[in-house]
Amino acid sequence: MPEKTGPYKAGTPCWIDLMVPDQQRAIDFYRDLFGWQGEIGPPETGGYAVCSLQGRPVAGIMAAMNPDGTTPDPMPPAVWTTYLATDGVDETLAKAGDAGGKVVMPAADVMDLGRMAVVADPQGAVFGLWEAKSFSGAGTVNEPGALIWNELSTTDTDAAGRFYAAALPMAPKPSEMEGAEGYTEWLVDGRAVGGMMTLEKAPPGTPPHWMAYFCVDDVDGVVAAAVRADADVLAPPFDMVAGRMAVLADPQGAVFSVIAATEPQQPA
Repeated sequence: MPEKTGPYKAGTPCWIDLMVPDQQRAIDFYRDLFGWQGEIGPPETGGYAVCSLQGRPVAGIMAAMNPDGTTPDPMPPAVWTTYLATDGVDETLAKAGDAGGKVVMPAADVMDLGRMAVVADPQGAVFGLWEAKSFSGAGTVNEPGALIWNELSTTDTDAAGRFYAAALPMAPKPSEMEGAEGYTEWLVDGRAVGGMMTLEKAPPGTPPHWMAYFCVDDVDGVVAAAVRADADVLAPPFDMVAGRMAVLADPQGAVFSVIAATEPQQPA
C-alpha cells in the first residue's frame, strides 16, 4: 500500500476533510463505502474524527459548528475541503491576500499537529492550508478507499493559475495526456500533484470548487453501494482518459468523485 511518511512538499494536496450536519451519519456512510474506521473525537478537538484505512489516516470528518461551538443557523452545505501543504501558513496567507484571495478562516494552531487556515481564491473556490508539525496529512494514497487526486474547477483557469502560482510553489501546465486537451495539471517540483479544468461542462450554477477523487477498484459497484446508502449519482460511471469514474453526492449532499484510475495519481 502506498504510504506517506513525513511532510508533503508545499503546494501538494495533503489532506481532505468533510464538514456535515450529522457527523456520525457521515462516519457510518464512508465506513461502509470505503472501509474507513473512525469515531467522534474528544471535546478538546471539537469532536473532529480522523478516519483511517488499515491504520493510517485518510480523511477527517467534523460536525458543522460555529467557532464558539454553537450550531450554525442556517446550516452550511456539506462539503469536502482540500488542503494544500505549505511550509508556512502565515506567509502563504499574505501571498494569497496580495494575489486576491480572501481569508475564510484565519491561521490557527491545531494543538501540536500543525497550523491551518482556510482561503477562498479570487474565483471563489475554497481550500485549506496545512503547515505540518506532528501530523503530515494523509498517510495512505492511491489505494482503494484513499485519496488519489484533487482537481480545481473554475471559471477562469488563467487567473486561477496565476493566483496559486503566486501563493504557493504550484505551476500550472497544460496536460500532455492524449485525450486530455484543455486540461491543466498542477506541478510541484515538476511532478503533477493535481488538476484544473473549466466549469463549461458543469451544470448551470455550479460554483468554483476543489473536488476530491477517491480510488476504487470497481466504480460501478461502489456507485451501486452508495445509492443503496441514499447517495445521489451526479455523473454515472463513464470511461475517460484517466480511467473509469463517477461523481456522487453523499446522503448529506457533499460531492466527491470515485475513480478506477490509470493516471494521474496523487504523489505518495
